[in-house]
Amino acid sequence: MSKTLLSRIKPLTNNPPQSNSLRSHFPITPGIRKQVTDTVNLLRTQQNWSKFLDDGEVRLVDISPFVFDRIQDVEIGVKLFDWLSNQRKEELFANGFACSSFLKLLARHRIFDEIEDALGNLRKENVKVTHEALSHVLHAYAESGVVNKAVEVYNYVVESYGSVPDVIACNSLLSLFVKSRRLGDARKVYDEMCERGGCVDNYSTCILLKGMCSEGKVEEGRKLIEDRWGKGCVPNIVFYNTIIGGYCKLGDIENAVLVFKELKSKGFMPTLETFGTMINGFCKNGDFVASDRLLREVKERGLIVSVWFLNNIMDAKYRHGSKVEPAESIRWIVANGCKPDIATYNILINRLCKEGKREDAVGLMDEASKKGLIPNNKSYAPLIQAYCKSREYDVASKLLLQMAESGCKPDIVTYGIIVNGLVVSGHMDDAVKMKDKMVDRGVSPDAGIYNMLMSGLCKSGRFLPAKLLFLEMIDRNIPPDAYVYATLIDGFIRSGDFDEARKVSSLSIEKGVKVDLVHHNALIKGFCRSGMLTEALACIERMTKEHLVPDEFTYSTVIDGYVKQQDMATALKIFRDMGKSKCKPNVVTYSSLINGFCCQGDFKMAEGTFKEMQSCGLVPNVVTYTTLIRSFAKDGSTLGKSVYYWELMLRNKCVPNEVTFNCLLEGFVKKTSGEVLAEPNGLNEGQSSLFFEFFYKMKSDGWSDHAAAYNSVFVSLCVHGMVETACRFQDRMVKRGFSPDPVSFAAILHGFCVVGNSKQWSSMNFCHLDEKGLEVAVRYSRVLKRHLPQAVISEASAILHAMVENADTKEPDNCRISVR
Repeated sequence: MSKTLLSRIKPLTNNPPQSNSLRSHFPITPGIRKQVTDTVNLLRTQQNWSKFLDDGEVRLVDISPFVFDRIQDVEIGVKLFDWLSNQRKEELFANGFACSSFLKLLARHRIFDEIEDALGNLRKENVKVTHEALSHVLHAYAESGVVNKAVEVYNYVVESYGSVPDVIACNSLLSLFVKSRRLGDARKVYDEMCERGGCVDNYSTCILLKGMCSEGKVEEGRKLIEDRWGKGCVPNIVFYNTIIGGYCKLGDIENAVLVFKELKSKGFMPTLETFGTMINGFCKNGDFVASDRLLREVKERGLIVSVWFLNNIMDAKYRHGSKVEPAESIRWIVANGCKPDIATYNILINRLCKEGKREDAVGLMDEASKKGLIPNNKSYAPLIQAYCKSREYDVASKLLLQMAESGCKPDIVTYGIIVNGLVVSGHMDDAVKMKDKMVDRGVSPDAGIYNMLMSGLCKSGRFLPAKLLFLEMIDRNIPPDAYVYATLIDGFIRSGDFDEARKVSSLSIEKGVKVDLVHHNALIKGFCRSGMLTEALACIERMTKEHLVPDEFTYSTVIDGYVKQQDMATALKIFRDMGKSKCKPNVVTYSSLINGFCCQGDFKMAEGTFKEMQSCGLVPNVVTYTTLIRSFAKDGSTLGKSVYYWELMLRNKCVPNEVTFNCLLEGFVKKTSGEVLAEPNGLNEGQSSLFFEFFYKMKSDGWSDHAAAYNSVFVSLCVHGMVETACRFQDRMVKRGFSPDPVSFAAILHGFCVVGNSKQWSSMNFCHLDEKGLEVAVRYSRVLKRHLPQAVISEASAILHAMVENADTKEPDNCRISVR
């Protein structure tokens, strides 16, 4: 329906008629009422009804508005209208009420094509249409989500009648605007409703209020209802619930509490929804004391809570770090008058899996089944994901089979978990087979599944199978998305086939896929990897012409490309261009520049860039620190600097990796024997280097440089609470021929005490020390006193002294500890 079409349809009167306006023009007598009933029955029961139509007391065309109002079968109504158009055209189109009633019939049944045709004929005949009929049409369009047509009808009614459509139609349009996140348009309609005819009810105000609260404009919503009190708007609990919900969504629990108290003070009785919203707000903020208090109030008021209500509270507590106690949680739900459902068990299963307690989760699912609850996809998915994470794909596959056998059809999410796990672990053949299995079982892979597979294949250098998967997608009519095309482009670039990469890029444009940053970044990454930096810059220029703004990934990739070619001048120029385009550099950008300066031996600029990075609020990552550690460790004269960044890294809770360890240890191995190392600069006043303190202590006791450095690394990790990392480092060093010694023994003991887990240390059977070894461990543990809290020192010392007292004089055969 066009605006031109609407403009040709005349309204029946200047003012909107009342619902009884037709009766005022045509009084209904008992005879006419009988004639209408007989006509409707005839239309309904006789196939050739046109042969039996008789004008009776009044002509059919005159009573047709009543007939159309009574017809239930819209197809019959269309046939009757067509018949009247052919038989009594002039009389029919002169009777605006008949045409209006026909429009209402079409609107009730949402026959939009017929509405368009009818309005087209009415336009040609210049027929007058009622306000009521147009309101029905608007309501039909708005309820069906046809926003543009609804707006056209609304505007036409306002222009023609000087008033808005009826309140039901306007409320439908308000709801549609709110759902479409067009709050400005909703407010405009609401204001016009208030100004033109005043057809605003509580529901109208509540719709707009919900829209404001959903977009975070809670204060504006409160002002709206305060302004409307007494003007067709009566305060009720729904308004308060909506405002409370808005505040809770913003995390503003304080204002939510104030509104909650206000509604009570004004005599409103909080509903279960009110309590539920408040409890969810407290749970979101982690205030479970307040949520439990409200739950008690709910029960005191005699309101019946559902298991869904309790499940949300339980899940929130787990999300905020509460320890998972399945039995206790189930008892709590029962104590609150509810019976646990499968959703209860799903929450518990999911949380147990996240804690690594897979066997407990399996047992809980069995318990649910024994209680008559049927596990669903949300029951199996966390378990399958947990087993995939630990690379136990056989178990995950068995669970998938168990799902199917129990009548629970695995969905695309479940299959996606297994496919992703197989891809990440490099089992590409198994991943492709899993995709084939899901097809055999009637689940069609989506673009996401194909993208996982193609990405894995490309990264492993298998470009032909990746291309075949792409063709398979096309054959299955699964539209590739931007990420699929980007994966293929990246794959071909990895293989050096830039022509194919460009063809794929062109194909994506032909298929109507929006060429965005993902495409261009994939090309730029490939060009830079291959040293084709001119092409990378040309790609950035094309992005600008296509009105795409390069992001931090774009700039960082090109900067890194020039750094690797040791062209720091161009790298810095692009870095400055990045700032001019208001694109903020990220950790990768700064790490690339730091690496470039280090490679040129310009350590002053490297450290300056490191400080600038931190001043911008960016947190250095393991690559940043390792770059500096590696560069300073290469030169014996700057080895102290490498230790400084090592210790800074640990203090900032950045976990080192194997490359970091190797760089630091190699620096100490390569240093000139007997060379005196300077302690690192940059330490705070009163702060000493733990690393060097241990290193010099061990050197003075006769340990080798390598053993001293290895133990200093190990001690540093343990003191900073990185016990898991220390254990992995220990395992790698054992493989290189370094056995655990008394110093590492003391370090790991203190490390477990730092994290409050000394019981786990005692169960690890780290190693056994003889009396002499224990004495060495005790001696070195004293060095740690200046670097650890007294509580940690006391606990570790107590354990060590207890071991010394209980030590046998005979050294265990299964573990000999070398002190030197």
